[in-house]
Order: sequence, then C-alpha cells, then structure tokens
Amino acid sequence: MRAEAGRPQTSGVAPPDALAAVADRVTSRLEGILDEEARRWSALDADLAAPVGALARLVLSGGKRLRAAFCHWSFVGAGGDPDDPRILDAAAAFELLQVFALIHDDVMDRSPTRRGTPTIHTEFAERHTEAAWRGDPDHFGEGVAILVGDVAHVYADRLMTGAPADAMEVWHELRIEVNIGQYLDLFGTVRGSTDLATARRISRYKSGKYTIERPLHLGAALAGRLDDVRSALDAYGVPLGEAFQLRDDLLGVFGEPSRTGKPIGDDLREGKPTPLLAIATERADDAQRAVLARVGADDLDIDDIARIQQVVVDTGARASSEATIRDLTARAAAALDGAPLRPDAIDALCELADYVGARES
Repeated sequence: MRAEAGRPQTSGVAPPDALAAVADRVTSRLEGILDEEARRWSALDADLAAPVGALARLVLSGGKRLRAAFCHWSFVGAGGDPDDPRILDAAAAFELLQVFALIHDDVMDRSPTRRGTPTIHTEFAERHTEAAWRGDPDHFGEGVAILVGDVAHVYADRLMTGAPADAMEVWHELRIEVNIGQYLDLFGTVRGSTDLATARRISRYKSGKYTIERPLHLGAALAGRLDDVRSALDAYGVPLGEAFQLRDDLLGVFGEPSRTGKPIGDDLREGKPTPLLAIATERADDAQRAVLARVGADDLDIDDIARIQQVVVDTGARASSEATIRDLTARAAAALDGAPLRPDAIDALCELADYVGARES
C-alpha cells in the first residue's frame, strides 16, 4: 500500500535532513503496519478494505512527520540508541495519533479537503450518494470518519505498549491535552472569541504542546532521562511550540492551497480564534472591525476573504506575527546552548527550529 509520496509534504522551504532522515523510516514502519491491517481485515470482510484503505492513504500520502522527528532527536539527544525499535514505534504512534486528530478535526470543522484530497467524511458521504444507500449521506460519512479516527488512535496506543511508566504518563497526558485544546478551539469558534490570552491558550494546548513539547518529553522519557533534560527541552520546546502555531495561523489565512492542501482562508471560514485575528481586532478601527466581523460567516466568499486578509496586513497583525515567530525561533535555538544533549541532536533540533519558523505548509 505504498503512497505516491512517502516523504513529508514539500513546500517552498525544503525539509531539513534532520526531518527527512526520520520521516523515511517512520513512513516505512507505518506502511508495514497498515499493509498488515489491510490484509487482516479484508480477509474478514471485503467491505473493510475501504475504511482501512482510507486511513492508510491519509497516513502515507503526506504529513511533515514533525512530531516523530522531535521525539526521535530528543531520544537520541538524551543518549538513546537511534536504532532502538521503541523510538521508531513511538514516532509512528505520533503520526497515527495526529491522523486521529486530523480526521476528527475535519468532521468538527466540516472541512471538504485535507492534503489536497477529499476528507474521509466527504469521501464516504460521496460513496453513500453514488450507491444510493439508505439514510443521510453526510451522517454516514461523519460516522465512518469518527470510527476511522478511533482506529488510528487505537493503533497509536498499541505501538506504545511496553513503554516505561514515565513515558506512558507523558503519552496519557498529551492525549488529554490535545482533546482539551480541541474543545477550547470549538468553544472559542462558536463564541467568536477575539481575546488574545484565550487564543494563545487554545494554540498552546491544541497544537504547541502536542506538536513539540510532548514529543520532546516522550523521547527523553524513553531514553530514561526526562528529569535530567526536561528544563532544557522546555526552554526550547515552549517558544518553538508557540512559533509553530503562529505559523499555522498565518498559513490558515494566507497559505497557498497548492502547498497547504486546504482552501485559501480556511481558518477565516471556520472562524478560528487565533492570536493573529485577536491582534488584528485589537488594532482595528471601526471600519476594519466590521470587515473582521465577517470571519466565520456561513456565506463568506473569496472577496470577503481578500478584504479580511487586507485588514490583517493593514493593522500590522501579519508583520507582528512574523516578528514574533522570528523571536520565538531564535529563543528556542539559543536555549540549546549548553543543553545536556548530544551535539548531533542539538544540531538537528536547531535545523528543525529553523524549519518550523519558515515552513510554507
């Protein structure tokens, strides 16, 4: 079940060697797992090929493998053997957990595309319509997507079987945090929140901690040295996690669909409560606030999106976010000076910090 692209999604900023080297190994491990599962369940019932195949396509057709890379290099930096199968399984677990989160997120946001192709709930709604099955196509598609996401979550948990107790504690906590962050995101969206402190809290729990902090913690815990290196990892991971989400926010408003795999201005359609929009709202005059009030409107069109983008630029919110990303990325890299980690891992983590700050997808 080899995907067309086993490496991370490419963008205008090339993935560093520190990322690509990990990504290839993780993709190979994921292929093996999902091939085996496809054979197992298709033998039971041919109809099970479709949901397992949909999961495999999403897992293998893209993704940057950032969480896997942060976990790997923290493990190596803390003295772990890079050939230890436990770290490869943990890295693959992060990718499956990420797919679980993406699939459920797409259902909640009613997103039509992911990585340039129909989302799983959209795909199965279309299957329902084409086959003229009974019931509501959208309800069926959402039900299938929820189940496929749950299966990805179970596969992720299975890969963590046998990990040390402190690693499992990190794993359990990060899974709770990502769901807490998702609730805060949903609540902030329906409430139309524009509060900067709230937006930053949502960003940290929905994405920053889960993408960078916790993978770093898990890698060090697998190496048996979390207590020894945690303060250094936090000094690096906390600012970089914020930079990651700020870049995501900019891509959600200004990103090129050919690179992000999602429609232009996707976050504006969904009404996401981001720090970027909170800053723009805080700085806007009355006329600009009227434009920003269209964020999240059901009938938002391409002209609305262009006007909102212009307000984000004119208020200086875009430039402010770019400056903050540069500052946070520099602070993360500086925190590695003298860190109790192997030099090759420090070099790799510096490369990853640069990439996180400058990525275009």
